[in-house]
Amino acid sequence: MGKVDMLDLKASVSFAVSEVFEMMLSLDVVVNGADPKTNVDGNRIVGTVSFAGDVTGSISIHVSEPFARLIAAAMLGMEIEEVQSHEEVHDVIGEMSNMVGGALKSRFSDSGLPCRLSIPTITSGSDFRIESRDWDRYERFAFVHKAHTGVVEVYLKEGG
Repeated sequence: MGKVDMLDLKASVSFAVSEVFEMMLSLDVVVNGADPKTNVDGNRIVGTVSFAGDVTGSISIHVSEPFARLIAAAMLGMEIEEVQSHEEVHDVIGEMSNMVGGALKSRFSDSGLPCRLSIPTITSGSDFRIESRDWDRYERFAFVHKAHTGVVEVYLKEGG
């Protein structure tokens, strides 16, 4: 069993997502508050960052367009109706994925798996799937804020 298999991803992802929502957005969130098989349907925005080093992989955060607008409004200190630009929403979701990815990167480094973090990428639309193959570990977590549900997917492999 490698170091990647011994990581407590549930605790790390829960802590990172909760911290970002509470500290940066002033929003309460419950991680694994919904079935982890939950999907985000309709128009959605996905923020992804990748890891490279002693651990490689990626983390993707999937949220519906309305949830993304709520997150953007909270981060920018605006009312939801004031958030007009797709670019603003994409920038905020990218920054959120970067913060959660950065927290995981720190946990990996603390566990003896130093790595670097890529800049965030954004995918949006309603008819797409993000899949990755041949990873040592794949975990999926749901998180909930009021009526909104999001999904975090983590793909990892030890070594580069």
